[in-house]
Amino acid sequence: MRKNQHGRTRVQYPLVVVAHNIRSAHNVGSIIRTCECLGVSEIVFTGYTPYPKLPYDNRLPHIINKLSTRIAKTSLGAEKNISYRYESDIYEYISFAKQDGFMVLALEQDDNSVYLEKFALTGKSVIILGNEVEGIEKSVLNECDQVLEIEMQGEKESLNVSVAAGIAIYKLLH
Repeated sequence: MRKNQHGRTRVQYPLVVVAHNIRSAHNVGSIIRTCECLGVSEIVFTGYTPYPKLPYDNRLPHIINKLSTRIAKTSLGAEKNISYRYESDIYEYISFAKQDGFMVLALEQDDNSVYLEKFALTGKSVIILGNEVEGIEKSVLNECDQVLEIEMQGEKESLNVSVAAGIAIYKLLH
């Protein structure tokens, strides 16, 4: 375990966050920062989610620089302190995660969802976050072991994906 800047031992939890088809680089940066602060072990980017520069990056250099700069505005350098990667096929990733003994969760409003506050992690897990407008495709939800939902009290029935990620990750880990 490493120490953080305040001398406290940094804990890494057996939770992987999958950012799937998220449009906004600013939301991605915020999610990265939240994951790093809360001790998530890894972030996996899938679909068309923008992501920071990778060592094996085959995107055009100007695209890499543009997206990395936008993400850095909200991540504030957190991408330098957390493991992340890109996977082109979310279905293949889910299959491998299950084979490795991960429980696959999704954060989405769905007829079959369970309220987040009634769920407890029991081992290593993956949580999938989805598109800001459309959410997570039904075909992806069908591959998940459990769909979790944040219970809403107000007139608006959804939260920004980065805000929802922060609530869910904190609740799952504490």
